[in-house]
Amino acid sequence: MGCGRVGASIAHDIDESGHTVVVIDQDPASFRKLGPAFTGTTLTGVGFDRDTLIEAGIERADAFAAVSSGDNSNIVSARVARETFGVANVVARIYDPRRAEIYQRLGIPTVATVRWSAHQVLRQLLPGGVHEDYRDPSGRIVLAQMHVNPAWVGLGLRRLEQENSVRVAFVTRVGEGILPKADSVLQDGDLLHVLVPESDAGRAERSLARAPEGA
Repeated sequence: MGCGRVGASIAHDIDESGHTVVVIDQDPASFRKLGPAFTGTTLTGVGFDRDTLIEAGIERADAFAAVSSGDNSNIVSARVARETFGVANVVARIYDPRRAEIYQRLGIPTVATVRWSAHQVLRQLLPGGVHEDYRDPSGRIVLAQMHVNPAWVGLGLRRLEQENSVRVAFVTRVGEGILPKADSVLQDGDLLHVLVPESDAGRAERSLARAPEGA
């Protein structure tokens, strides 16, 4: 939702990745930013209007980005996408960093303008793949964000580490970093930050995408 420079950039990147994209904006002239190479769909309307969202295919959507120029419109749209339609991957652009922190506590990932980039949004919308947080000076060890098979929800992180040969450095839960304890369990929506040898990152990603043994 929103077809400014950032919205157009995100739409192009997702489109080029082979995903289906629908761009919503109140101003049809804004779609010119997409250019002739864009193969997705454009829809003129308000991003938090239920009928507009349904017409855009929100009921089948895997992700939703609210990147208009208005904080209120973005957060309302993001909450409708998450809470009304159950979209799994939602992110909102928020200009006021203080408000961004509040909305993160509501479970809506937000990116404030002061640390904004289209790449950060794409990491929320397209969670598949290994996204590095840090790499040690030798390049051999990486701290990477990895999503986990939902079948692990409710099970212990210690077991997850043992079965997948990884070490969980910390967990992002409802927008906050949490250090795991011996008895910590995975909760719905958790994002793991895993320490793993660079050569094993792909294997770890594939392993965590599988259900636990005996599930």
